[in-house]
This record gives sequence, C-alpha cells and structure tokens, in this order.
Amino acid sequence: MDQVYKKLELVGSSKNSVEDAIAGALAKAGKTVRNMRWFEVAEIRGFIENEKVAYYQVTLKVGFTVEGTKLP
Repeated sequence: MDQVYKKLELVGSSKNSVEDAIAGALAKAGKTVRNMRWFEVAEIRGFIENEKVAYYQVTLKVGFTVEGTKLP
C-alpha cells in the first residue's frame, strides 16, 4: 500500500504576523500529532483594534501520514 494521509484543521493566532501564527499552530500540534508532512493555508483573518491590526488568525489544513503506511 502507498502512503495514506489524514488531514486536520488548525487555527493559529499571533499578534506579530501570519508566519508566527502558522509556526505557533504547527509547533503546538507537533506535541501531539506525529508524522505531519504538509500544510495549506485555508483562510487568513485578522482582528482590528483602534484601526490597527491587533492579531492575525490563520486556518491551516495539515496533512500527516497514517501510521503503518509506507514512507518515501
């Protein structure tokens, strides 16, 4: 059998940047999800406070290999 992947959805947030929101979500998920292989950005949102960006919120779809399937 070739590789089998499963996708999960994460939402990360950061006061600094979209990149920090992505990195934070992946780092936190990596503590409990094994074999993460790729991600796609599904949505980017932000919160506005006093006419400025207060924080960024990024929805990610993360693919990981199902254990017991072949790795490259």
